[in-house]
Amino acid sequence: MKSRGAAGAVAVFVAGAAWGQAERVWLTHGSNTTDWITVNWQSAAPGPGGVRYGPGPDCALSAASAGTGTRHRVTIPAQAGGPVRHYRVVTPGGSTPAHALRAPPGDELRVGVVANWHGRPDLGALLRDGIHILATGGDNIPNLHARCGAGVTNCTKPYEDLIDAYPDLFRSVPFLPVPGNHDREIRPRGPKPPPEPVYDIEATAFRAFFALPREGWMWQVDAPAFDLRLVGLDLNHTSDQGTTWQTCHPFARGSPQFESYRATMERGGRRFVVTLQNERNATMRAKEAGEWNRLFRLGTAVVTGFGHFGERAEADGFPFFTTSLSGTGDRYPDPASKAFVRRDNYLLLTVPRDPAAPMRIEIKALDGSVLDRSEWPGRR
Repeated sequence: MKSRGAAGAVAVFVAGAAWGQAERVWLTHGSNTTDWITVNWQSAAPGPGGVRYGPGPDCALSAASAGTGTRHRVTIPAQAGGPVRHYRVVTPGGSTPAHALRAPPGDELRVGVVANWHGRPDLGALLRDGIHILATGGDNIPNLHARCGAGVTNCTKPYEDLIDAYPDLFRSVPFLPVPGNHDREIRPRGPKPPPEPVYDIEATAFRAFFALPREGWMWQVDAPAFDLRLVGLDLNHTSDQGTTWQTCHPFARGSPQFESYRATMERGGRRFVVTLQNERNATMRAKEAGEWNRLFRLGTAVVTGFGHFGERAEADGFPFFTTSLSGTGDRYPDPASKAFVRRDNYLLLTVPRDPAAPMRIEIKALDGSVLDRSEWPGRR
């Protein structure tokens, strides 16, 4: 989206003054680089809107939304006469306050990773860590059918509830979620596969609500200044492929997901590559005669939200992490487990700007205490 001076946006807002103000605001990286930030919002009624932004709270620059519906997204540069630190959403019904983005990264970039977001825990410690990106290992909501009715695929109410529970977090930190099975559960699962699909494989609501790169259900985002690539995959309940319990896109050799990931990992190009997914790590390592494991190992680390615990496993020296905001469930450690915690937890990835320094990955309790810490060198 091209930026322009504030005067250039006036014509967008001269009509329709009865339209309501923005109800909720959240940030994503809708392109494949952190050099751009996508501002998302919902308005009370259909109508045009835009974003003013800039280094200071005066938000002197502006960009208009392309649509006139109730859900909007505008992509703005992270640098515009200096680091963009403030933005406000403007509709004919009024303007939000100037929201402050988290301080831009200096010598290090901090990425928080959460998963199993079924409850609404206090995430104050995560904000105090000063994260610049919030990613997930899937299962961002409990399900769709409880709020939307059985079989409904395009209802986004559970995601609206999530944003409303953490308004300060989502309007100050770009969000990069991956889908889990709960993110597309349109009917109760039950004890055996029913006649109708239980999951919306296409993750229609998830993709409609979150502006993410590429297909949305799989994506990649680069942070060029830190030589980092985050790759999101759609892997969960892989044993249910071909049944009405199937939840994720195909992942076998030759499938679009497999071939896209293979091209990304074999092409390389980044010093640090972290893969995010929602299947058990040990299960995925064995898929396609170990080919998934080979591709994983071309990166730096793999993170999943499968399992209600925290874990660091090292399979032949390569790290596989599990994280869960609901961390006190059944215990089934990875055969290569090195650290296992049964506490509610999140991950903090600290990525250095120094090209000779390693990445630090910490499993942290929700009070901010460190449960496990390890360091991993960059790869070429």
